[in-house]
Amino acid sequence: MIGRIVVLAMAVLFGGWSGGTFAQTPASDCAAPACAAVPGSRVEGWRYQSRAEVIARNGMVTSSQPLASAAGLAVLRRGGNAIDAAVAASAVLGVVEPMSTGIASDLFMIIYSARDGKLYALNASGTAPTGATPARYKALGYGKDPKNWGFGSGMPSFGILTVTVPGTVWGWDAALKRFGTMGFKDVLADAERYASEGFPVSPRIAGDWSLPNALPLKACCTAPDPETLATWLIDGRRPEIGEVFRNPALGRAFQTLRKEGAAAFYSGDIARAIVAKSEVLGGTMTRADLANYHGAWVEPVQTRYRGHDVYQLPPPSQGWAALEMLNILEICMPVWSPGASLATLGPASPRYWHLLVEAKKLAYADLFAFNADPDAVKVPLDRLLSRDYARSLCARVDPAKATVTRSGGADRVGDTVVLSTADAQGNMVALVNSVASVWGSGLTVGEYGMILHNRGVQFSLDPQSPNIIAPGKRPYNTLAAGFVMKDGAPMMTLLLMGGDMQAQGHAQALVNILDLGANVQMATDMARFRHAQVANRLTLEPELDALVGKDLAAMGHVLGKPGSDAVGGYQAIMVKPQRSGPPAFAAGSDHRKDGQAVGW
Repeated sequence: MIGRIVVLAMAVLFGGWSGGTFAQTPASDCAAPACAAVPGSRVEGWRYQSRAEVIARNGMVTSSQPLASAAGLAVLRRGGNAIDAAVAASAVLGVVEPMSTGIASDLFMIIYSARDGKLYALNASGTAPTGATPARYKALGYGKDPKNWGFGSGMPSFGILTVTVPGTVWGWDAALKRFGTMGFKDVLADAERYASEGFPVSPRIAGDWSLPNALPLKACCTAPDPETLATWLIDGRRPEIGEVFRNPALGRAFQTLRKEGAAAFYSGDIARAIVAKSEVLGGTMTRADLANYHGAWVEPVQTRYRGHDVYQLPPPSQGWAALEMLNILEICMPVWSPGASLATLGPASPRYWHLLVEAKKLAYADLFAFNADPDAVKVPLDRLLSRDYARSLCARVDPAKATVTRSGGADRVGDTVVLSTADAQGNMVALVNSVASVWGSGLTVGEYGMILHNRGVQFSLDPQSPNIIAPGKRPYNTLAAGFVMKDGAPMMTLLLMGGDMQAQGHAQALVNILDLGANVQMATDMARFRHAQVANRLTLEPELDALVGKDLAAMGHVLGKPGSDAVGGYQAIMVKPQRSGPPAFAAGSDHRKDGQAVGW
C-alpha cells in the first residue's frame, strides 16, 4: 500500500486539496448539472483510483477504444493468440480512431514469445520516397530558418511532402507470419465490418474529431483536400457522440486486404491509388518505393532499473530516452538527495517532480542530438545508456533550481494509439501505431477511405543533423513501446502515447510502479507532467499544478497552462504469478481516453 502522502498527493487527480476536503475541478466543457457533483471513491485500495485493474487468466486486451479491445478479445476466444489479437485490435482502432491511426501509418511492436522465452522487436516504420532530397525541399522554400535546426526542423508540417511509405500493413503481415496463428481473412474481419456498416463514435474520439483544424490549410495547400472532407465529415460536419459513422471505401480496402493480403497494399490496386494521389499533388512516391518496402526485426535495447530489466524499441524510436532517464534517476538520486529516494520524497513533494523533470531534460538533450535511422548513422547507445555516462550527468542538475534547455528542432505533440495483448500460452504484445500528427498529412486516398500519415515531418533539413532527409531513410520516430522483465520472466508491457510524451511518460509510469508501488491501473490514474524540450515549457495536470505548480515555478520551471490533454494515454498488461499453475494477467487502461481493458 502506498502511504498517506501519496494518497494526499495523487487524490488531487479528481479534486483539488483544500483544507482537508477536495474541491471539485470539473472539466471545462462540462455544463450539465451533474458536473457540479463531487466524485465518489473506492472502498478498496487507493480510494481515488478510477477503476479496478482488470484481471483474467485466459487472455487480455487493452486499448484506447472498447470496440477495438472487444475485437482483440473475440480473436482470443476463437483460438487466436496475442499476436492475432493485437493485429485485430490495431485494425479496428484505425477505423474507430481515424485521426490517430490507420492502414497508411507506421507501426512498431515488442513481442514476447512464450515458445522460446524471448523478446522480439518489429520496426514497421516508413521510408522516405524517391525524390525526397534536401535540395528538392529547399528549392520549394523549406529549411530556411537557421534558428530552428534539429529534429523535425525546416520540414513542412502537412501535405504530400511529409508522406513516407506506410509500414503498418507490412508490419501486421510480418508479425502474423512469424508468430500468429491466423491470417488477414480472420483478423481484419471486424475492421471491415465497422468500416462498412458503421460504428457509434465514442466521447473522447468525438471531441478529437476537429477535422478542419488539422487540415493543411496554410502549410502546403490553398484549400483542404476535397477527398478528406468527403470521407471524414457527415454533411459537412464532424460526427457527434454516439452518432454512427461509416467509411465504406475503407471497408473496401480491408476487404481487398483480406482477399489479396499485404501485396494489395504494396504492389496491387491500393498501391496504385496511393501513387496516383501523390502524383496529382506533386509528390515523388513511386510504385517501386511501395513494392520494395520492408520493415525489420530488430533487437530491443535495455537497462536495469531497481532490479528489473526494462526494454525499449531501438532507434529511430525515441523509446531509449526513457532508459537514459531511468538510469539518471537511479544513479543520481543519492547525489541529489543524500539519504532520500523518490519513494521517500513522494509525489506530494515539489522536489520529487523537479528531479523527474530535470532527468527528462538530460535524456531528451541526447535524444534530440543523436536519434536517427541506425541504418544511416551510428547512434552511440552503448555510451548513452551506460551507468558511467549517467553518473557523469549528475552534476548538471541543481536539486533546487531548474535548468534551461537548448532549442533545436520542434516539440511534437502528434497522435498515436497504443494497445497490448496477452494469451493463455504466455505470449504478450506491446504495439504502437500512428499517422503521426492529428489526421496525419491531411490527405485522403478517397478510393480506399484512408488518411495518409505525415511521419516525414520528423526529418530534418539541417545538413549537420543525423536525421537529415534522404530517399529510403527512416525519420526520427516518436513512437515507443516498452516491456519489463523480472528475473528472466515477463513482468509487464508498457505503452503511453502522445508525440514526445511517450518516453517521458514511460519513465513516469515505471517510477509509479517500481518506486511508489502503484498497481497497473493506479499507475495511469496518477497525475503526470509533460515537458517540451524546445520550448522549455512544463505542463502539469490541473490538480498537480494546484499542488506543486507554484513551488516548481519558484524553482525556475516555466509552466504552461495546466491540462490533461497533453499527457498522453496509457495501456499496460502485468503478469500476476500464482502459487500454483499458470499466471493470470492484470491490465490498466487510461481513463483520459475512451479505452477499456478486457479479459476472459
